[in-house]
Amino acid sequence: MAKKAMVERNLKREKTVDKYAAKRAELKERARKGDREAIAELATLPRNASPTRVRNRCQLNGRPRGFMREFGISRVMFRQLAGEGAIPGVKKSSW
Repeated sequence: MAKKAMVERNLKREKTVDKYAAKRAELKERARKGDREAIAELATLPRNASPTRVRNRCQLNGRPRGFMREFGISRVMFRQLAGEGAIPGVKKSSW
């Protein structure tokens, strides 16, 4: 189980990314064209506005590693849920 503070910090980062997504995309496009003002404005945005600052975490227990994007959960929870038969279309094999 991840610390609650880490999960909350990550959720805060996701909200920040969503808030600045349109402005960031517009500034990046202008910066690609060589606009120096856009580069300077891009540097003034909060660091957490960058999508690379968001960490993929398991939705059930907050585990940051072993994350499976297709299901949105960690490998540990996937194995547990698959063993219980809670994931449709997944059969337990010899693990």
